[in-house]
Formats: sequence, structure tokens, C-alpha cells
Amino acid sequence: MSRIESFKRALAEKRAVKIISGIDNFDADKVKKVVNAASNSGASAIDICAEPDIISEVRSMTDLPLFVSSVDPEELAHAVVLGADAVELGNFDALYKKGISFSADQVLNLAKRTKELVEDTFLCVTIPGELEIGEQVELARALEDLGVDLIQTEGHFSNENPSNGVRGLIERAELTISNTIELSRNVELPIMTATGINPTTASLAFAAGASAIGCGSCVNKLDSEISMLAVSRSLVEIAEKSAQYTMELV
Repeated sequence: MSRIESFKRALAEKRAVKIISGIDNFDADKVKKVVNAASNSGASAIDICAEPDIISEVRSMTDLPLFVSSVDPEELAHAVVLGADAVELGNFDALYKKGISFSADQVLNLAKRTKELVEDTFLCVTIPGELEIGEQVELARALEDLGVDLIQTEGHFSNENPSNGVRGLIERAELTISNTIELSRNVELPIMTATGINPTTASLAFAAGASAIGCGSCVNKLDSEISMLAVSRSLVEIAEKSAQYTMELV
């Protein structure tokens, strides 16, 4: 089974876990730590930036399905040449802090250009969390018609005074989970839930209709590889238990 086929199988079984090193993480040493944690935890895929040297190095160190994220279609096409198994247009959340935002039309046009360049390569597109839900649904339907393989939700957390403890974790994930519910009701495409997804909120994402979770800061912000591995394993275990529970219901 090819790398991307193994990821598709995890998607179909609604237990896929993608560990994200960060679209703006260009520190090769930090990226490698995240990749090692993902590889040793049984995660379904790793997601990295579009820096060519990092792509080449990561490709040589893991057999995990490799996602490369960018908002530049040409960068994504080059990533395929360097060994990416999948490309992701998006992870816009990291760019909002820089004052960069994207309209639905911009995302659709970028997706069309990316699709032209990467042809049959597995393509994931992030639905910007800043869009009103009606716009998100319309964009998701257009992406489905375009033939993308996966859509990723995100939230846009702007609470300046987040609550402490578990409540704060749930508040951060609330928007992306609600977006997952709405989109799963309106498209047949599998959905990956991202932003604020961690061992506390992962099961909520799957319950909301996600086929996959994208987990970044709960892993890549940790200081040690042991901690990264422990959290990654926890996420994989949660995904597998959720999938098993779903199968039992059916």
C-alpha cells in the first residue's frame, strides 16, 4: 500500500491524525523533532512548510505520508517534485497574525490553479475560519465540484481573556468544531478538523463528523521530543477509540 493510500484508508475509517509542524516553521531541527514524534506515535501523516531543503530532509527520514502546506500553488507543485505525497492549500490561521486574510473567491481561484499544477496529487484545501458559515458551505461545495480530496476546517480564536483549564481548551476549539458540523452536513468530502485540537478536544472533533484531525500547537510547541511523542500517541489512541466506537454503532 502506498503512503497516500494508507492515509486514505485512515480517512475512510475516520481515524486519521495529521501532526502539523507549522506552515511558518522553518527551523529544520524543530521540524525534525515533530516528524520523529509523529513517525514513532503511529500518526497518519505529517504536515510541514514548503521550504525545499526541509521537504527533502523530511522525505529522507520518514515513510509517513507527507503533506506540504503553502498558499502558493507553484510552491506546492515544486513540493510534489521533491517527494510530497499530498499538498495543502492553506493553514491560513498562521497568517492572520500577519494581517493576511483570504476571501472565498481567492481560495477557490488558488485551489483551481493548484489543481492544474499538481493534477492527480492528493489535494487538501483549508476553509478560512474567518468566513461566515454560509460562505464556508458554498466554498466547500465548489471545492467538492473541483475535485479536491479533503477539506480542512479551522477556527479563528480572538478571545483576549480565555478561560483557564479545560474550558479554555474547549473555547479555542469551539469554532472549528461547529464549522465541522455544518460542513459535514453539506458536503460528501471528508473533513479534517484543525485549530485547537488536542487530547482534550480531539474526541469532540470526531463526534462532530470529522474523518481526521490536524494537530499542531499541542505538539510543536512542546520543549522535548518525549513530550511530543506522548501527546502524539495520545491523539492516535483517541482517534482509534473513536473509530472503534463508530464501527460498533454501525
